[in-house]
Amino acid sequence: MSSEPPQPPTSPSHVIVVEHKTDWKPEYPHHKLVLAKDYLSQHDFFAQKGIKVINLCRSYAYLSTGYYCSLLAEARRHKVVPSVKTISELSRKSLYQLESGDLDYLVQKRLRRLVRDSYSIHVFFGQCSDPVLEEVGQQVFDMFPCPLLRIEFEKDRKWAISRIKAFHLNQLSDTQREQFAAALNSYFSKRWRRPRTRDSGRYDLAVLYDYADSMSPSDQRALSRLIRVGKELDINVEVIEKKDYVKLPEYDALFIRETTGIENHTYRFARKAENEGMVVIDDPNSILKCTNKIYLAELLRSHRIPRPSTVIVSADTLDSLPEKIPFPIVLKIPDGSFSRGVVKASNREELGTLAEQLFKESDLILAQEFVYTAYDWRIGILNRKPLYACQYFMSKNHWQILKHEGGGRFKDGNSRTLAVTDVPREVMNAALKAANLIGDGLYGVDIKQNDKGIYVIEINDNPNIESGVEDAVLKDDLYRTILREFIARLGRRRSA
Repeated sequence: MSSEPPQPPTSPSHVIVVEHKTDWKPEYPHHKLVLAKDYLSQHDFFAQKGIKVINLCRSYAYLSTGYYCSLLAEARRHKVVPSVKTISELSRKSLYQLESGDLDYLVQKRLRRLVRDSYSIHVFFGQCSDPVLEEVGQQVFDMFPCPLLRIEFEKDRKWAISRIKAFHLNQLSDTQREQFAAALNSYFSKRWRRPRTRDSGRYDLAVLYDYADSMSPSDQRALSRLIRVGKELDINVEVIEKKDYVKLPEYDALFIRETTGIENHTYRFARKAENEGMVVIDDPNSILKCTNKIYLAELLRSHRIPRPSTVIVSADTLDSLPEKIPFPIVLKIPDGSFSRGVVKASNREELGTLAEQLFKESDLILAQEFVYTAYDWRIGILNRKPLYACQYFMSKNHWQILKHEGGGRFKDGNSRTLAVTDVPREVMNAALKAANLIGDGLYGVDIKQNDKGIYVIEINDNPNIESGVEDAVLKDDLYRTILREFIARLGRRRSA
């Protein structure tokens, strides 16, 4: 590969992304090859539809370059392997052990004559290094589509899959390089398949909540109203906590009322609920998309949603940032929430100091034009329809709604709730357009409005629903609307 900027493909095609050009050996198949840094930085490089991206970066660790390649591929509507969902699930042993339960019989049958206590195989695009375990490798790849996988087995009283993990091009032996090249050519000739799903449904709703978290998106009075309205609608609403993970299959729907993140238990709950065929809000896909500001920025840009001037920044591109965005500049870590990990730099010195701190948490950060407004709009949207509308005012003598004061303490500004019919049309249209890019769940779209126009700031997958704030206009009807949506979805699953 040359160091010159790559040219856009002339037609829909496969694209292979690598971090280092030395990773792609001469004996590998000749396909469109792109360096990860080029794929991340050149926004309009792949404007065509139908692009299929094979992400072969050296690491898929959370917030690494490889992670971002898959994340931004999805934002650009490219088909990508591995997906962010696959990357996340491979790091969670409890998830893949749950998924791999159906393989138990096959594993016992294939390994019963093996005289040892541990064994491992490598899988290249579904093709196994050990022909005896070919079917096992293919089934694991179907569940976790990742170009290169290592599957480890251990025997206690019986054989079991102990670990499934990704491995990478720079780890291949000479023999494995030949196997990889053959598997890649074979894979290119196949259709890309979607993961299998399951279905079920009844009328018991679990609400995941953390009583100790002062910043939970709902307060206990709101939950009490939800439970009371649930009784009116003949749906049993029960609050559960993190410790109740094993009880989750006893319910038929899950409503997450904790601050979500793919690196904590909320994503694990959502994923398990989806696997069990439950109706779940927030669904895992919404959590993946909404909890990363880098993804959202690229998604909004790709669909021409009005937003502040925004630049995705790495350590290599930081120096040129003031040429693109004037000071003051807002810097954000990708997965911050409730104003955490959001700072404002007023000059180059502050920019360097603050960015250095944020780069310790992420390879990429988000830089955004500072747009001051007295308040932010928050439009709550459920199943592609407006649910509530609030104006959140800035904390006193501060430029954000929340002002963190250390030790877990914070101050927030006042709020005002309006009927959705009183929201300016351009604000509501922008909110609906943005939320519909994520899905049909429950979202809160943050928007700034001034004399220059409107700006979508972000899309939240678990918007606040607090007593006396978001329910101030609709009151109990807000909870009825949410619960009726659960009931409707449960009814459709029962009919199916």
